[in-house]
Amino acid sequence: MEDGQFDVIVVGSGISGGWAAKEFCEKGLKTLVLERGRNVEHNKDYPTAMMDPWEFRHRGRMTREFLEENPLISKAAGFDESTAHFFIRDKDHPYIQEKPFDWIRGYQVGGRSLTWGRACQRWSQNEFASPARDGYGIEWPVGYEDLAGWYSHVEKFIGVCGNRDGLEAMPDGEYLPPFELNCVEKHMQASLHKHYPDRHLVQGRWAQLSEPEEIHLEQGRGKCQCRNLCMRGCPYGGYFSSVSSTLPWAEKTGNLTVRPFSVVHSVIYDEDSGKASGVKVIDTNTKEELIFGARVIFLNASALNTNLILLNSRSDRFPGGLGNDNGLLGKYICFHIYRGWANGRIPGFEDKYYYGRKPSEPILANFRNLGSQDMPFVGGYTIFSGGYRIRNETIPDDVPPIGAEYKRRLSEAGAWYIYMYMQGETIPKETNRVYLSEDQTDQWGIPLLVTDVDYDENDELMVADFLRESREMLEKAGCVDIYTEDTKQAPGLDIHEMGGVRMGKDPQTSLLDGHNRLHACTNVFVTDGACMTSTGNQSPSILYMALTTRAANFAAAQVKDGKL
Repeated sequence: MEDGQFDVIVVGSGISGGWAAKEFCEKGLKTLVLERGRNVEHNKDYPTAMMDPWEFRHRGRMTREFLEENPLISKAAGFDESTAHFFIRDKDHPYIQEKPFDWIRGYQVGGRSLTWGRACQRWSQNEFASPARDGYGIEWPVGYEDLAGWYSHVEKFIGVCGNRDGLEAMPDGEYLPPFELNCVEKHMQASLHKHYPDRHLVQGRWAQLSEPEEIHLEQGRGKCQCRNLCMRGCPYGGYFSSVSSTLPWAEKTGNLTVRPFSVVHSVIYDEDSGKASGVKVIDTNTKEELIFGARVIFLNASALNTNLILLNSRSDRFPGGLGNDNGLLGKYICFHIYRGWANGRIPGFEDKYYYGRKPSEPILANFRNLGSQDMPFVGGYTIFSGGYRIRNETIPDDVPPIGAEYKRRLSEAGAWYIYMYMQGETIPKETNRVYLSEDQTDQWGIPLLVTDVDYDENDELMVADFLRESREMLEKAGCVDIYTEDTKQAPGLDIHEMGGVRMGKDPQTSLLDGHNRLHACTNVFVTDGACMTSTGNQSPSILYMALTTRAANFAAAQVKDGKL
């Protein structure tokens, strides 16, 4: 290979790519990480991390001009003047929406690990089993028992706070102390326990160092300061990102090379060996084409970009994209439903408040279709919830809106509220797909991705169930002025896009085997969201990490044994 030969190439430097790099480098394998965006170094490249609100030119808001030019990315959760540097601009990275789909992206070393929500619930065995059991998907080639040890491996290193609650729907893990529930959250927890014995509101499992252990201090990370400014980049390393954790750890081995500004065009297939020989890269600054070779290739470019790369990796052997013998590449795209929201005012508790801005929220574990289908829809949903207190909204009309008295009144706390929002499972469907445009390309000459993804009747039934149940739960907790909403937001805004290169036991119905390698090209692995066979109802990022570490250790052993 003209531009460099490595043992392993990892495409993407985010949550799963960082873990692949760490595992391979620790095994002594020379590893190249390719990132299409700019370089970001921990602390050095967090320009807004320590800024106060008044230091922002627009007090955190984006200008009208920016919003008009970027109607898509400005929808992203947490996007504002303080975090915009970790997100793309719409015009720089176009795609084609056959149906509305909001593709939220952040292209830099670290990827979206710098802006993720940090929820880290383990999948239950029910989530692995229910698609095949209830007839809305194929069988997973792995189950909870295959991944339990890898979950532990990941949790101990990244640092996950939480409580061991003994719940079937949300298995326990290796946890640091949880953040305490506030008074209203404790009230809600007790209310649910009283009225619904099968519903459990617990401290969330979050990738936050509530009490760092030695392994975290060795990474150069420190205790979470409860600033809840994580998406700016944390100078304390209080939350996990590949920039603060896995990539620096890999770099210490001397086996890591990170190359930013590198858009991967395609994976190169060698007809003689029947394996991939490397990747073709376009330098984003010079537009120069480069070729890098490796014995093993891990695709961790994020779900839709991984689909794009494989679809664009065409050869005489694979005219429809690398590994695409069954024609299913790019199909069975799925996501999480975030459309349902609820909120209510809870009277009382006026003599209580809370300290700090805790970067976590309670989780109400899934209580639908556990063990068997008992609802008119399939799948389940997790509920994120929390109690909060707003500022005083009852200032008398005779108090002038300026001066010391007005300031004092504003400083008084107002009413308490409880919110709920859903994270629902969707059905993987062949009709939900992505494919390449035949006549439109990006600035590097790569075909644009076309998204053709939509909701279905199952989604509507699940949202309706959440809206009914959330209202009832808030009523039983004593809330008034309850408000529920189906936002009707387009798929994609959940930022949990999955599928297209799904795992499975049968090469006729899947692209990847139980070790995340392509059935038809066994030195190419996919361990980001593209590999998902179904969505489950838990947040998926820690599952990507567990799958990545499992697959990387398998691949490293194959290299050592001379099989790759």
